[in-house]
Amino acid sequence: MADFLNRDDLAAAVPTFISLAEADISRNLRHWQMEERAVAEMDTQYSAVPSDWVATIRFQTAGDGTRPLELISRAEMLDRRARSRDVAGRPQFYTMAAGQFEVFPTPDQTYNAELLYFARVPALSNAAPTNWLLTAAPDAYLYGALVHSAPYLQDDARSAIWASFYQSAIDALNRASDDAKYSGSGLRMRIGAYT
Repeated sequence: MADFLNRDDLAAAVPTFISLAEADISRNLRHWQMEERAVAEMDTQYSAVPSDWVATIRFQTAGDGTRPLELISRAEMLDRRARSRDVAGRPQFYTMAAGQFEVFPTPDQTYNAELLYFARVPALSNAAPTNWLLTAAPDAYLYGALVHSAPYLQDDARSAIWASFYQSAIDALNRASDDAKYSGSGLRMRIGAYT
């Protein structure tokens, strides 16, 4: 960053620019290398989300017949609970409530749950000076950090340039991820109900 900005007095500010870039990247990037899988027992109405959770890809009960849980709105969750008088059973639906997963029906026993989700990009630090993203796309880190340096340096002219390069890097990573996930054979559309 110091080379790109032609400044040697930003050592204290650079980690902040990088942290801001990491937060932005985690909000906008959806790459297969961000995918994580968590398995846990589910026996209550509410369950904690993983600490690095950004977005759910798939949430399901596993074991005795894997069944996906359907995402519903909070209003629909309240309506379902009221109509069923909150009778317990095997969870079929979920929503987000106060930073937790809320399932319906409330589990009537302990179920194995599996969550496939997008995780935040691991933050760089002295103890972890690299991660998969820095290795695969150092330009995303560089331009993301430079975008956040522009307001600090009051350099509005460069802000649009850095933002353009940064967005190009994020778009290229998202495309590369889609190509990697869906290459090899064409996608098939399934019509009809699950059996």
